[in-house]
Amino acid sequence: MKFILGLKKNMTQVFNQNGVVSPATVLEVGPVVVLQKKNKEKDGYNAVQVGYGSVSEKKLTKADIGNRKNLGNFKYIREFRLKDEKDLDKYNIGDKFEASLFEEGEKVNISSTSKGKGFQGVVKRHGFHGGRRSHGQKHSEREPGSIAATGPQRVLKGTRMAGRMGSDTVTVKNLKVVQVNEKNSLILIKGAIPGRRGTLVEIVAK
Repeated sequence: MKFILGLKKNMTQVFNQNGVVSPATVLEVGPVVVLQKKNKEKDGYNAVQVGYGSVSEKKLTKADIGNRKNLGNFKYIREFRLKDEKDLDKYNIGDKFEASLFEEGEKVNISSTSKGKGFQGVVKRHGFHGGRRSHGQKHSEREPGSIAATGPQRVLKGTRMAGRMGSDTVTVKNLKVVQVNEKNSLILIKGAIPGRRGTLVEIVAK
């Protein structure tokens, strides 16, 4: 199992050898440092904890500095779970992963936080068509319509209504790595990835 952390930079387009163009998202990845190994016997699950990015030491507590084991003042700390405890032997505390870990043509799963859109209505949030401007209705274009049921006399759980939209963790599977730039620590992924510029991205290849 291969994994790394990165930041979403921007989108571009890439031409292959046949001249076919593909949209691509540019990710600035690594170096990622292994901070801790967790096993099922002690922690209840198998995982590798890694650190990425940098931040001023003033912004870290003593507990944060101790957890980082003087390996660096990392801004982000994330864990990647492993299925088998034997896989933990492949990693050592202090190991570094960079863009060279991945290859062109490899399939990866990517998780990131989508753009926050605040409190939105049902038309934008759920794709409602809204009401018709007929029979004397003037301002019903974006109304949700009926939300309650006659029998139970209450609003049923799960009813699609207005509410907070975005800022959710979204995972996109089977995306293709179209280019790896080891010199500048960049990986280009075919297609779009959720999130704004600067969003933390988790990349996993199995």
